Order: sequence, then C-alpha cells, then structure tokens
Amino acid sequence: MPRRREISERIIVPDSKYNSKLVAKFIKAIMRDGKKSLAESIVYDSFDIVEKKAGEAPLKIFEKAVDNVKPLIEVKSRRVGGSTYQVPTEIRQSRRTALGIRWIISYAHKRSEKSMAGKLAGEFLDAFGKKGASVKKKEDTHKMADANKAFAHYRW
Repeated sequence: MPRRREISERIIVPDSKYNSKLVAKFIKAIMRDGKKSLAESIVYDSFDIVEKKAGEAPLKIFEKAVDNVKPLIEVKSRRVGGSTYQVPTEIRQSRRTALGIRWIISYAHKRSEKSMAGKLAGEFLDAFGKKGASVKKKEDTHKMADANKAFAHYRW
C-alpha cells in the first residue's frame, strides 16, 4: 500500500471469444510464462467439455461457479497486547473474484483427470453444483470467520 497516492485500477480487456472480462481474468490467472494462447486453449477446451457434459451455455455455468466460490468474509491476523487474534473482515469485490478464481485453479490442479482442460471442467461443474473442494474452501473460510466473531471489535 503506497503512502503517496492511490493506485489506479487496471483496465481489463474482455476476451475475444465470449467478450467477458471475467473469462479474461481467468485466462490470465491460468497463464504461465506469458503463454497466453496456451492458457486460452485450455480454458476454451474446458468450456467445450462443460458444454458437452452439462448441455448448457458454458459461460453461464462458469460465472455461476465463480459466484459460488467467492467468499464474502475472511479472517486476518491482528496482534493486540501480545496475543494474536483472527479478526473477521469483509472482502472487497475485486479480492472476492481473485480468491474465487485462485481457489478454482488450485483445486483443479489437484484433481485426477488427465488434461488441465478436463480438470478445470470438472471443477467448474462441481462449483456450479455447490460441491467440490473450492466450495468447501469457501465454507471453511466462512466457518472460521463465524467462529471468531467475538473478535470483530478489533477490526481496523
């Protein structure tokens, strides 16, 4: 966090196929070593798999899956008088989206399907159905915040 000035938010250019800023953010999160065309092909292939399995519009399923994974509240460590408290705080919208995308990708990596596109498609479908590891991560985060509600007055 800079002391001198506010950082302006970057302008996100929507992706070419679906014209969606969320898909563009997801592609950039998947991308490794600047290989954007590879990341795009992985995401678009996973959308094709989702469309075959679910029979619905893949963009709608993707957006609903990300919405189901986005956390509303998280805990932050706060040191008060020699002891550390887990203080529940609300999350701003951009961080919610970033956390949801990050969790979907990380838990997709841990799945057992052969290709990354298949892993992503499986995670999208699980998150769309409100099950799976990424949704469990959100629920665990909310449970942790609920358990530490007593320390909410330490919020800064």
